[in-house]
Amino acid sequence: MTRICLTPRAAAGGPASFQTRLAEALTRRGVQVCYEPDEACDAVLIIGGTRRLAALWRARRRGARLVQRLDGMNWLHRRRRTGLRHFLRAEYGNALLALIRARLADGVIYQSEFSRRWWEARRGPTRVPSRVIHNGVDLSVFTPLGPEQPPADRFRILLVEGNLGGGYETGLETALGLANLLADRFPVEWMVAGRVAPDLQARVNARSRAPVVWAGAVRRDAIPALDRAAHLLYSADLNPACPNAVIEALACGLPVLAFETGALPELVTGDAGRLVPYGGDPWRLDPPDLSALAAAAAEILADQPRFRRAARARAEEAFDLEKMTDQYLAFLLE
Repeated sequence: MTRICLTPRAAAGGPASFQTRLAEALTRRGVQVCYEPDEACDAVLIIGGTRRLAALWRARRRGARLVQRLDGMNWLHRRRRTGLRHFLRAEYGNALLALIRARLADGVIYQSEFSRRWWEARRGPTRVPSRVIHNGVDLSVFTPLGPEQPPADRFRILLVEGNLGGGYETGLETALGLANLLADRFPVEWMVAGRVAPDLQARVNARSRAPVVWAGAVRRDAIPALDRAAHLLYSADLNPACPNAVIEALACGLPVLAFETGALPELVTGDAGRLVPYGGDPWRLDPPDLSALAAAAAEILADQPRFRRAARARAEEAFDLEKMTDQYLAFLLE
């Protein structure tokens, strides 16, 4: 029986969501899944990086194929003061990813064309085969079908991020500006799902002209209900490699609003949402064009049925978990 190791064992955030979904899909195919690279296996999928380089080397010596799944790189720590500890951790993380990619991996899976171009521009092409495979979701779980409905008396703008700290406060600031512009035209509220420090919440509340709902860290199984109960998702991350929150929203029929950065042009196409030019250099964290963002939001809010249908259709076309699993499995066992 085929046995695949998924390592390191992820505890939270996007990597944990991906790992859980892939493990369940592999198991349905009769593939055994483990999380310890020292166990006998046919292939090891390294989700990002791991410090257990010796264990990876031993697995390779036993004949296991090592495939690294790559996101983007840490970069915000070089644009904002996030503290020495965070800076060193981010630099160490980048170095570890690059080492595995250059010295240990027998193959590399990039989460997007954007991610591939970024890595090749900074670190050169890989010496081993590589593929681009977008993330996927269970379309029977992330679905527009459910009892939840968006509020009828106001528009709800949703943000779903694992953590809005460590430099990612920028996205919250932009969301605040967007909400204030929309509040001048519509009854609107915005909901933030993710970890936000209490002092930052207080500062945002004091400046927001629209009500803010702080949902906190939300369980993965609660995300579909949140998505179905909103009018649009604002994807706050700049230069994202392949954000799960965007794909989950599309699958639930929730249109996506964002700046045209990172992998988002690969994901959000047609009327699945609206992407707008940033208005400056996002890599330098120039001030964004909030008026363009607000105008695009107003377009989505004015024709919900069209955008919601297109969002679901885009997910069915490109982000089916079963198709993603087939691609991973073929490359892992190549």
